Amino acid sequence: MSDATRPLAGQTVLVTGASGGIGAAIVEQLAAEGARPVIHYSRDAQGAQQLLQRIGGQGWIVQGDLSQEAGPEQLWRTALELCGGRIHGLVNNAGIRTEVALEASSSQWREAWRREFQVNFFAAADLCREAVTHYRAHGAGRIINMASRAAQRGYSADALPYGCSKAALINLTKSLARSVAGDGVVAVAIAPGWVRTDMAEQFVAQQGEAAAVSDIPVGRMASPAEIAELVAFTLRPSQVSLNGATLDVNGGSYIR
Repeated sequence: MSDATRPLAGQTVLVTGASGGIGAAIVEQLAAEGARPVIHYSRDAQGAQQLLQRIGGQGWIVQGDLSQEAGPEQLWRTALELCGGRIHGLVNNAGIRTEVALEASSSQWREAWRREFQVNFFAAADLCREAVTHYRAHGAGRIINMASRAAQRGYSADALPYGCSKAALINLTKSLARSVAGDGVVAVAIAPGWVRTDMAEQFVAQQGEAAAVSDIPVGRMASPAEIAELVAFTLRPSQVSLNGATLDVNGGSYIR
């Protein structure tokens, strides 16, 4: 296989939340393009193991609980040990979406916000910090942060923590892009709309397909494979000038 078909050959990439859905698709695409992924999972050990088998064992599996304050740092250190001390790319894909009504009790409201920001933003920020320190020591590296259309156009009242945490993630990406690019660090955010994952299927089961795609001009959700292809593209060594970009993948449902 030629270098042109394996543009990520020699790269080790840590992908969080990788045991299923978008994360698993990213891992498979990265492996197909020559990278060796570090597959992070929280609870689905079986899914992570099956994914590693699908990519021919050309990677590693690491468990980590990003809902815990010490989780991100422990995850990074374990991943480094597994892969021999060099990570070239970080994909902050792990995320949760919590529904909490404005009418909820104060304790429920605050707990939802704390947990959502811990997983969706604070953990990603901690991993970005670890990655920047590592990249500075080794000359270069990439950070890809998985944001959301919700961060760009706002979100429903019953899931405010989700949209706000993803908006913070976009700002983190922009700030890193402006402040550490001189150290060889490239940071990019990707902001999908509806993607055909288990979360989307649950919505379709409750509300119907028409409700899910009613405001998407192309008339369908994105596939996980579409997102994965874009992630792999942003990790290519040639794509330095994407630094600081937020790439919208929403079928035209939000246009800036």
